[in-house]
Amino acid sequence: MKLGREIADDGRFVRQPNRFTDRLGPPEPGRYQLYASYACPWAQRVLIVRELLGIQDLLGVTIVDPIRDEKGWRVPGGDPVTGVEYLSELYLATDPGYPGRYTVPCVWDVREKRLVTNDFPRITLDLELSWTGDTAPDLYPRAERDQIDAMNDRLYHGLNNAVYEAGFARGQAAYEEAVTRVFQTLDFLEERLADRTYLFHGLTDSDVRLYTTLARFDAVYHSHFKCSIRRLVDYPNLWAYARRLYAMPAFRDTTDFDQIKRHYFITQTHVNPSRIVPLGPRLDWSRAS
Repeated sequence: MKLGREIADDGRFVRQPNRFTDRLGPPEPGRYQLYASYACPWAQRVLIVRELLGIQDLLGVTIVDPIRDEKGWRVPGGDPVTGVEYLSELYLATDPGYPGRYTVPCVWDVREKRLVTNDFPRITLDLELSWTGDTAPDLYPRAERDQIDAMNDRLYHGLNNAVYEAGFARGQAAYEEAVTRVFQTLDFLEERLADRTYLFHGLTDSDVRLYTTLARFDAVYHSHFKCSIRRLVDYPNLWAYARRLYAMPAFRDTTDFDQIKRHYFITQTHVNPSRIVPLGPRLDWSRAS
């Protein structure tokens, strides 16, 4: 994992920019292949949206192994679409000089034989804007787009990416600043969900983005990333909200706690050199909220 170049002089984690940022074209069966991991929160977003929109026949998917080595994400048994064994091969086929980490999610254009995008914030929006059918839920309603965009920005800087800033920090001040943002954001969300089923009037892209961090919070971020001021279960409204989403097949069927834990605790040896995967926590996600 080429993390060193993402650490600033003051010890802050600064995520690498996304290299491939072309927009997805209109849906064409067999043209686009999604590469994702059940372990990765950014990738799970796309898997959830794919299920919610019912576009499984339009967007193929290849699931990579949760244990990443020095070659990056591995495709168990080789990829039947492209024949590659490692995701890095697709990155280097598109840009032979690519210097960064090989990340999921990303989308391969089967016809043009190139990576179209690894721009995780835009992939779900592209799907929600142009890959929806008449019966699909409107996850990015026009009337609320400005509010959703503002919420997504707040979630990213205050929670989705902030847990990584806390976990990968190489200095006390950088860690404390990031972890403070995490819990300020959770406090804000706990209050917002006091009298709401979702973040807005109905299920939106923002709920998908929040869920994938909540699903990993007590299992990984609380201990592994030292986000240990409080647990998700200490927030009654957020914990009930997370379980309401988990009750939906698109969320539940793409949530694999075993792969999540093995990925973080085994792969991120700079945080957990022993590679020991802890037991627990014992949480009943299926219990009705």
